[in-house]
Amino acid sequence: MPKIVSPQVEFSFLLQQVKQHAPEIFDQDGHFLNLLEGRWQEPGQPRAFHSAIDGSELGSLPMLTHDVALRAVVAAKAEAAAWSATSLADRQRRVQDCLAQLRPLADLIGKLLMWEIGKTYATGFTDIDRCIDGAQWYVENIEPMLQGRQPLGLVSNIASWNYPFSVLFHAVLVQALAGNAVIAKTPTDGGFISLSLAFAVARRCGLPVTLVSGPGGELSEVLVQDPRIDALSFVGGRYNGRNIADALAQQHKRYMLEMEGVNTYGLWNFSDWDALAQHLRKGYDYGKQRCTAYVRFVVERRLFPQFLETYLGVIKGLKVGNPTLVDGPDDKLPELAFGPVINARQAEDLDRLYTNALQTGATPLYDGKLDDSLFLPGQDRSAYRAPRALVGLPRQSELYYKEPFGPIDSVVLVDRVEELVGEMNISNGALVAAIVSDDAAWAARTAKEIRAFKVGVNGLRSRGDRAEVFGGLGESWKGAFVGGALLVEAVTQGKAPVLGNYPDATLLPEKI
Repeated sequence: MPKIVSPQVEFSFLLQQVKQHAPEIFDQDGHFLNLLEGRWQEPGQPRAFHSAIDGSELGSLPMLTHDVALRAVVAAKAEAAAWSATSLADRQRRVQDCLAQLRPLADLIGKLLMWEIGKTYATGFTDIDRCIDGAQWYVENIEPMLQGRQPLGLVSNIASWNYPFSVLFHAVLVQALAGNAVIAKTPTDGGFISLSLAFAVARRCGLPVTLVSGPGGELSEVLVQDPRIDALSFVGGRYNGRNIADALAQQHKRYMLEMEGVNTYGLWNFSDWDALAQHLRKGYDYGKQRCTAYVRFVVERRLFPQFLETYLGVIKGLKVGNPTLVDGPDDKLPELAFGPVINARQAEDLDRLYTNALQTGATPLYDGKLDDSLFLPGQDRSAYRAPRALVGLPRQSELYYKEPFGPIDSVVLVDRVEELVGEMNISNGALVAAIVSDDAAWAARTAKEIRAFKVGVNGLRSRGDRAEVFGGLGESWKGAFVGGALLVEAVTQGKAPVLGNYPDATLLPEKI
């Protein structure tokens, strides 16, 4: 029989559940609202939002103007003093209540994320699951982290669309747990429905959270530079991050700015090809739309034949398609490597980067094709791209220095260790890197020369949100570092220094 959208993930079915669980996030006409001044209001200027899965319209973003967003900031700041005076035990109780109410909604949120940002069900469920588990860890462990420290006041959050829960909402819960009032901007490219549901739960539990939607140009001034904002957490592109850092330079305001970098994977004197295959498969989670995705492979030239055999063996087996399709109403959702990229604009930009690389002299290594059997007949596929790879990327190619944020890999061949290190350090800082070798001692020594915040030796590194510090080097990160106690310290003040790489920080990353 022909493939169908699974009844359990059909969007109208999911939206009806959202309306049952959080009717307050809609107006009488079914338009989405913003959460400000302690209640859901202001539909703003609705902007139609379309799913990357098939181009269907999911609803309208409630886009606010600068003046209404300013009202939201003023009201959020007014909540900060009373909330900071609330006992830690009460804050823990309220966050715990929020987590208890979110757990039964995790399945719904995971399925919403399929439609909103094109995740597979597995990756969507992982996003909310990690958020809940991570925040639970802080509820149970935060007390010693707050000894001698006080909340900053009002924390603003601007984050990209790719991890709305394990990054954005997780940070919001920890910031509130630490005694701050919190305001967040919904990512314009997706996640506003599932985030609205989660913020509705948080607000019912008495957490001082505010959620607004709007264009970055309209809202950035008030959410970044307004004097009522005491700290900013930003996850996004390097261009916007650089502009924000420049704007904050004179304000002596706490900030955590996570930006892109070209994360590299280096191979030297290596023979564990099964391990490489595992790393390659893992690396394609969410179509490499992650700040910690490995997109540049720097390979000792003599290893290239074995590398190519392993690489192509993995990449040719990756299934890319519509993550909602099944062969019958009772079937399980398919196990895809990934679905669409975030939208057709991003897919077109990936095409542009790939074409530019070819025009400047790169050699195509692999150019995947989509499998018709993994789509509905005639469905919109404008946001889908199969994996592609290039070798011999010239320096004049835009992709040489740029993170594609999608399924395009580049392979660089080198003959000397000095070349390997140089080619792994081309983006002026990165969040993560990996170096693999049969000589683990050599790899550990060489890892110290790689300009990435976390360098895996014969293994991958990831963001991490609990007991391990996270940040970046160079242009990939500016401000206070996070992770474990540092995430709490980043949004509080006390006698102990704040670890980071910005002017007001006491310690630099090299001293970790």
